[in-house]
Amino acid sequence: MNEVQREAEKWMKKAGNDLRTASAALALEDPPTDTACFHCQQCAEKCLKAFLTHQGRHVERTHDLPRLLKECSDFDVDFDNFHEAAHQMNSYAVAIRYPDEEMTIGFGEAEEAFKTARDLFSFVKARLADPTS
Repeated sequence: MNEVQREAEKWMKKAGNDLRTASAALALEDPPTDTACFHCQQCAEKCLKAFLTHQGRHVERTHDLPRLLKECSDFDVDFDNFHEAAHQMNSYAVAIRYPDEEMTIGFGEAEEAFKTARDLFSFVKARLADPTS
């Protein structure tokens, strides 16, 4: 495994931790859906950064999922399948973490964010394992 692959794997390990944290949060009684959604967004962000790292691209310090997704799509158009979800999850990166932002997230919305994060994690993991990607 070369250095680029090791860095991509580090991103995926962190993404996996965010996914596990979101899952655990959603399993709680009266789940903190805002916290779960934040970790779903973080998982998605880190997956996209893992893919870009794997492609040899410099990864900027940004939380902008649509922007990261667009960069990933330059290498693999199948990332476009996550376009709508990326826009929805983008709001979970910053605003949701602060009490002055009134953002109510229902359990169904949080479950959908988790499904998207899980699907993106699997999607990127498969691409990192593919020697042609």
